[in-house]
Amino acid sequence: MHFPRRSSSLLIISAAAVLIIFFKFTGLTNEYAPVKLGASRLDTVVLDWRKYKQGYPVSSIIPLPTGLPAAIPKIQYEFGPEKQQARLRRLDRLDAVKESFLRAWGSYNDHAYMQDELAPVTGEYVQSFGGWAATYVDTLDTLLVMGLETEFESALQELGKVDFTTSNLNIVNVFESNIRFLGGLLGAYDLSNGKYPALLEKATQLGEILYCAFDTPDRMPVTRWDWRAAALGVPQIAGDMVLVAEIGSLSIEFTRLSQLTGDSKYYDAVQRVSDVFESAQHTTKIPGLWPVVMNAKSRNFDYTGFTLGGMADSLYEYLPKQYMMLGGLEQQYRKLYEGAVDAAKEHLFYRPMAPKDPDILLSGYAEFTDKIRTIMLDPEGQHLTCFVGGMVGIGAKIFERPRDLAVARKLVDGCIWAYDSMVTGIMPEKFHTVLCKEATNCTWDEQQWHKAIALRQKDTKETTAMTTEERAQYFIKHNRLPPGYTDIDDRRYMLRPEAIESIFIMYRITGDPALQDAAWRMFTSIEKYTKTELANSAINDVTVEAPWKDNRMESFWLAETLKYFYLIFSEPNVVSLDEYVL
Repeated sequence: MHFPRRSSSLLIISAAAVLIIFFKFTGLTNEYAPVKLGASRLDTVVLDWRKYKQGYPVSSIIPLPTGLPAAIPKIQYEFGPEKQQARLRRLDRLDAVKESFLRAWGSYNDHAYMQDELAPVTGEYVQSFGGWAATYVDTLDTLLVMGLETEFESALQELGKVDFTTSNLNIVNVFESNIRFLGGLLGAYDLSNGKYPALLEKATQLGEILYCAFDTPDRMPVTRWDWRAAALGVPQIAGDMVLVAEIGSLSIEFTRLSQLTGDSKYYDAVQRVSDVFESAQHTTKIPGLWPVVMNAKSRNFDYTGFTLGGMADSLYEYLPKQYMMLGGLEQQYRKLYEGAVDAAKEHLFYRPMAPKDPDILLSGYAEFTDKIRTIMLDPEGQHLTCFVGGMVGIGAKIFERPRDLAVARKLVDGCIWAYDSMVTGIMPEKFHTVLCKEATNCTWDEQQWHKAIALRQKDTKETTAMTTEERAQYFIKHNRLPPGYTDIDDRRYMLRPEAIESIFIMYRITGDPALQDAAWRMFTSIEKYTKTELANSAINDVTVEAPWKDNRMESFWLAETLKYFYLIFSEPNVVSLDEYVL
């Protein structure tokens, strides 16, 4: 997604669909559509969700902030003239990324066009998001970023085939629909400078549908939404075990939709959620942070696990972005961000012990223990937390927190270290390391590493009679643990974008060419181990030199990962961070 900064326009949302046979409780109109013999979906009715009757209507809409946008400090480095040799090297790398994209996009068109995903090993297709052409919609803005206007206009001719009024899913994930579909449509609309009204029309259609998921007594959305029940007029109630990432990561897209349409109801919907998070921020087990799970029905955050990784990540990522989206006119998002980052620096960010004593940081997992009333830090690492370096870097600039820029760079370097330390040159999905006792004084100690491995790993029949050192050597060999790692909990690489996203952002902030070199190492490694005859596939184990390809290529490979690889080798004015919210 790409939204212009400090203006009345911005983006993201997702796709959900709806159909029903009975309408007397809802006011929805019905239009029967033809169904081909043997069609897999059960739904044959097109619904007009604009006529949906809210069971819990809003009495007073929260309006978009008005006034002159605040003077938000610049993010990007002042790049000077580029030397010829550096330019040629950059352009060679740029071409390689674009070639990879075109190859995968072409295979998607040939084998899975207008389906959700290409199966990159077998050439089949996968319907993982309701049959709304996830890869197609999610990738539209990348086509524009790469200057592929002919391909974009050709793809746009098929937009009418995307039918958000029906789905083959019983339950719609509102969060996923928001980021992949609504974000893709709005991002393409903004990058094309509003040249194609059909994009906004389709985004508005989807927004109307997703807005109905907020029709609960407290206006907290149903994140795993039974749209058929909603269409029938069944009363909706928010969940009592909701992931905070899913409920807290709708703000940018809904806000942008309000800015573009002039209808504040979308902003109202997400602002009410933000107000709930604000009221709870300093009452949780770790004040400043929110636990991974909340009770949206009771607005209770009385849970004990905290992370910036999976299940919570985008909640935090959206805070500075929403501030920029609103032109700095709503200070709430600055307060939420600063409170969260200050708490994360104290309780989540840690330095891992590693050979050559790199001064790096990772973001771990914290658990509040009721019995002893203390916070325990688990020194884990996740690929999903690699967005944090870029987030903290942007926050350091726009909120004038210069000390945080060094923290951001160390977080980015931590993810680069995780890539470089694997035999494939690719970071695993999740792992554990040795926690440095002192962040400013941490010297590599192989014996301490071995003790930590022995403590972390569970005994097997082969290790029960071994000494601590023997056990450590056994697990290092059999679990293929590089120096510094005590466990690799999830060995997969899923073509994720978080690491290259932060490296790109840090490059645009600092202008350090070493970050481009790190990105190139990553790209060549990913190409080497994930490339198939058709495109690229997620792999099952980054610790072996012949990993198995699991035949999955999620939409974010084309929509995000390759886009960020492309941008880091582009001219700095291509999608400037001072002009767009990514």
